Amino acid sequence: MSRVGIVTDSTACIPAELAAERRIEVVPLHLAFGERIYLDGMSSDTAEFYETLRTTRQAPTTAAPPPGVYAEAILRAGKDADAVLCLTVSRQFSAMYEAAVQGAALVSEQEPSLDVRVLDSGAAAMAQGFVVLEAARAAAEGAAIEQLIARAETLMPRVQLLVALDTLAYLAHSGRVPRLIIWAASPLRIKPIVQFQKGKYRPIAIVRTMRGGVERLLQALTRRTEGGVLHVCVHHTNVPQEAEALAERVRDTLQPKELLIAEFNQVMGVHTGPGLLGFAFYTEP
Repeated sequence: MSRVGIVTDSTACIPAELAAERRIEVVPLHLAFGERIYLDGMSSDTAEFYETLRTTRQAPTTAAPPPGVYAEAILRAGKDADAVLCLTVSRQFSAMYEAAVQGAALVSEQEPSLDVRVLDSGAAAMAQGFVVLEAARAAAEGAAIEQLIARAETLMPRVQLLVALDTLAYLAHSGRVPRLIIWAASPLRIKPIVQFQKGKYRPIAIVRTMRGGVERLLQALTRRTEGGVLHVCVHHTNVPQEAEALAERVRDTLQPKELLIAEFNQVMGVHTGPGLLGFAFYTEP
């Protein structure tokens, strides 16, 4: 039976134990506070990370890893495999796809018999992670790489990400998502709720408090998943208790087939800041 290895990046926010269980190689993004370089997700003290983010004088920078790092991950995933599928975060947000393509080219020179494919998931966070997990399930069933790609591409248009931002200050510093940055200049302490799907984002609501944001998130999730079998991940940035409480409400009201809780990776946290809550989700037809 053939085996297909799976590679993704840390933007997928797949819990480490789940990635290990599914034999998924995760490539970390790079994060720099001045001259200090960190590998995304390697620091377990998120409270310290966000305190550093709050107090640093020099805004941190983020970057995709060099192609050689991707090549090493592909070779690890391809050990005892016939093929490797690498699924990246949306090209709209990162250069990970280009780095992965270059890494795959390096592997092709070293191991020409290994079939390596790179696929832009068109998503981020666990919206991307769910696509990766679907491919990993297909791989565990012994499917060929073409079947993995077909299953991933079938799911990609259905995964969604909904988040409520507690602050726009970090997004304004980053220069990302210009339509939201305009709101950061408002004297009102507004908290936008943003949807990301099919490689595009759009603000869907504005609230004044995170309590109101949670209610709007739950309403939006309920509307978008009515009548379907729900797979959902509760996301947060440095508010684990609030995420647990939100997950409990989802469990009680929507009875999802799959329910995960995952913190945004630190590279994403640089742009969103602490206090974010939201959902990555899809429904089975």
